[in-house]
Amino acid sequence: MRTLVECVPNFSEGRNSATIDAIGAAVRAVEGVRLLSVEPDKDYNRTVVTFVGAPDAVVEAAFQATKSAAAHIDMTTHTGEHPRIGATDVVPFIPISGTTMEECTALANRYGERVWRELKIPVYLYDYAARTPQRKNLADIRKGEYEGLAAKLKDPAWKPDHGDAVFNAQSGATVAGARKFLIAYNVNLDTADQKVAHEIALRIRESGRVKKDELGNIEKDANGESIKIPGTLKAVKAMGVFLERFNIAQVSINLVDFEITSMHQAFEEVKRQARTLGANATGSELVGLTPLKAMLLAAEHFSGGKPLSEDEAVRLAIEQLGLDQLDPFDLAKKVIEYQI
Repeated sequence: MRTLVECVPNFSEGRNSATIDAIGAAVRAVEGVRLLSVEPDKDYNRTVVTFVGAPDAVVEAAFQATKSAAAHIDMTTHTGEHPRIGATDVVPFIPISGTTMEECTALANRYGERVWRELKIPVYLYDYAARTPQRKNLADIRKGEYEGLAAKLKDPAWKPDHGDAVFNAQSGATVAGARKFLIAYNVNLDTADQKVAHEIALRIRESGRVKKDELGNIEKDANGESIKIPGTLKAVKAMGVFLERFNIAQVSINLVDFEITSMHQAFEEVKRQARTLGANATGSELVGLTPLKAMLLAAEHFSGGKPLSEDEAVRLAIEQLGLDQLDPFDLAKKVIEYQI
């Protein structure tokens, strides 16, 4: 079996084409790596890059892309809808074939050590690579974002996993890790009200929301910890955003394990919750790539189990999920099996 690792770094730049092109070129220049997609988003001011290859080549490409981002992105002037902590915000290594999560954890550590040693950017480790439970969740590491990073680094509890607690004003910090295949999947609403999208996100995401009393005070348990009301979907992270270029609100979702909650399940639940708030889910958007299996699961749901050819199935999934509402949906570029 061919050994393949996927890497999906997210960069805090979605508007400057020269910077985005430079990052993509840094990946292409590494032998043994195939660049699958470069997807900028102007509202998020963020670009998601996806590439695959042999383990050593993938680590090299991730480092070269990070080096390019450090040279071109200045976080002191960055603004955007998406939470971020640095120029190269997050760098996950994902086992595809012939490798394990433990080996991808080792790759994340190799990458992090080099980024600090050569670029002086502090690196945190998350998900399967996390060294403490407090750092497993990416959102916890990002809390306070870039603007709160200088203060965060002064807290001994937030000493980086690689590097000293030194604030790099231009590049911020980077989060690296090993994780399962994550589907970045966003559901579009027929309203421009971001509060509606945010409310839906709170209702569906696994972490839910804090419980409050009638006066709006946060309720706590016997240990003084905030009581949480869990969301309706497992293995889901979500937030509400506003897309200025389309003048719509969107529920931005990360499907952490699509075999627990897949695209069609998230879409149907957002649709259900939106109706209770006087809104509708009108379509959706896939950022990056998806495994073919997730498309087939959606087709099976929408067809009621009716036998379909693979081509019929994926096209039914596109239609029913509204994946081409905002931009044309190119199967050859969006399904990972069609890329490799």
